[in-house]
Amino acid sequence: MLSHKTKYALKALFVMSEDYGTGPLLISEIAERGNIPKRFLELILLELKNHGVLRSKKGKGGGYVLSRPPAEISVGHVIRMLEGPLAPLPCASKTAYEKCDDCRDERTCGIRLLMKEVRDQTAAILDSATLADMLKLSREARPKKGHRVAALTH
Repeated sequence: MLSHKTKYALKALFVMSEDYGTGPLLISEIAERGNIPKRFLELILLELKNHGVLRSKKGKGGGYVLSRPPAEISVGHVIRMLEGPLAPLPCASKTAYEKCDDCRDERTCGIRLLMKEVRDQTAAILDSATLADMLKLSREARPKKGHRVAALTH
């Protein structure tokens, strides 16, 4: 499960992806549009900047911008940066592997083998998904203009 911090980071990056190429966004605007608590957002944006995902500009016309186009920023990269490994168990991790103390035979452990598969499938989805893909999914899910959403009647 993602932490609030990572969810807010993805929401902020989504907002910034929507406006990519139009210049820096103020923290207050990102917070409002993403429905993100401003006090958390400041620290999150600073961390994303320190990891090279964002750039900032001070002064008039300043704020935060993506360091690369949305199509070049992987969701998996962002999640690993903030959460650590994707594997549900340390023995299934590629980057933070740890043997389980209570495991008799790691090579045949059904739990480990299944969790490695979960890790591999999760990584495949998240590493191939970019911020641009999130934008596309969101746009495709919105009702088309001119189409009325039918009211539910019970």
